Amino acid sequence: MSTQTISTKKNFSFLFQFIKTAIKGSEEDFTKGSLRRAVFMLAIPMILEMCMESVFAVVDIFFVGRLGKDAAATVGLTESFLTIIYSIAIGLSMAATAMVARRVGEKNTEEASKSAMQAILLALLVTVVLSVLGVVFAREILQLLNAPETVLAMGIPYCRIMLGGCVVIIMLFLINGIFRGAGDASIAMRSLTIANLCNIILCPLLIFGLGPIPAFGLTGAAIATTTGRGIGVCYQVYHLIKGKGVLTVRFSHIVPNPKILKALMNVASTGTLQFLIGSASWIFLSRLIAGFGSDAIAGYTIALRILMFFLLPAWGLSNAAATLVGQNLGAKQPERAEKSVWITARYNMVFMAIVTVIFLFFAAPIVSLVNNEAEVVEMATQALRIVSLGYISYGVGMVLMNAFNGAGDSRTPTYINLAGFWAFQIPLAYALAIHFDFGPTGVFLAILIAETAITFGTYLIFRKGYWKKVKI
Repeated sequence: MSTQTISTKKNFSFLFQFIKTAIKGSEEDFTKGSLRRAVFMLAIPMILEMCMESVFAVVDIFFVGRLGKDAAATVGLTESFLTIIYSIAIGLSMAATAMVARRVGEKNTEEASKSAMQAILLALLVTVVLSVLGVVFAREILQLLNAPETVLAMGIPYCRIMLGGCVVIIMLFLINGIFRGAGDASIAMRSLTIANLCNIILCPLLIFGLGPIPAFGLTGAAIATTTGRGIGVCYQVYHLIKGKGVLTVRFSHIVPNPKILKALMNVASTGTLQFLIGSASWIFLSRLIAGFGSDAIAGYTIALRILMFFLLPAWGLSNAAATLVGQNLGAKQPERAEKSVWITARYNMVFMAIVTVIFLFFAAPIVSLVNNEAEVVEMATQALRIVSLGYISYGVGMVLMNAFNGAGDSRTPTYINLAGFWAFQIPLAYALAIHFDFGPTGVFLAILIAETAITFGTYLIFRKGYWKKVKI
């Protein structure tokens, strides 16, 4: 056996063991040692976690797409409103990650555990209100989104279940954010893997029925997704209480602590607003496209689901920057925190470049796996090809945004999103789609142009370094 062959085998063996260790999870101090190793140890499970989250969307639309374009449109419109729920979940998760990571970096695990439980308490209070409103006003929400009568006829039960069960969406995001802040991304990944396996099994079973199990149709998709996520949350809670990692929670930690709650709300409120601004802009775009008919909204919905399938892994990689920034700022190492951001950004650029090539050449076959109606396929293919042209710059912007958030500076990204989405993207989309009569194509072009501009602005602000001085 040649020396080169032996060397290759050793390299593969090392890589396999490295990936295995990252997935399995182990206690690591990310405030010292190799930053490249730290990025990969965090990024591998975080990427897999986000892959699992994106599978939820793809599995649902894969099976729902077989119920017709009205069913797909229902999912799309409900999902566009659910992005508000996701925004709240991400905002709370962001606050928990920043707070826990900072305390872990300071080597204060007691305060880290206390912060985690206070974040859960805050989230539970929020979800009670949201669930009730979602169940009561499901019809009005779909009408607000300009849903056709055919969509209203079949979509209200689906909408009620998805919005009423938002507690599992928020808790799944939040507790995973807690584990990520503690540097234990492997549990977050495993919880979503379990949730997805349940959803993959339940989705076709409840949509189409089997034996004594009746076919619930579109409603079955909502039941399956909510149940799958609920099982994932149970897994998270078990490991949080088990306390074998960095965090050791106790019952006394759930008693309201005004100081910690105030700090969490300061980060979470602007963090939620940050994502609400972006989410609300997507709702506006969905409503704009809905005016061009069911084919347009169905194609747009399918394209978004596919885009998110590839975008969420990149988001997972960028989450590594948030944890590293939070922990290293806590350890009083701002330069190491910044260096971790640029390393993560380079890796994300490479990944997004690969995705761009895939969409440019294989968009139509990918869309056809979900829906084979000619008009829908054409619309979704066009959306994928145009929007993906900005993926490389968006990959960098994603990392920079998460770096701000990991530092506890959720205000800066909020201002950037407000200017980028509402002062630029929405007026541009309306002008191109309606005034210049580009139709849905105008919306896709507006997304591309605006996302690129937002990344450039974020880069300029990040370089100023004000985020290194934020206290939480």
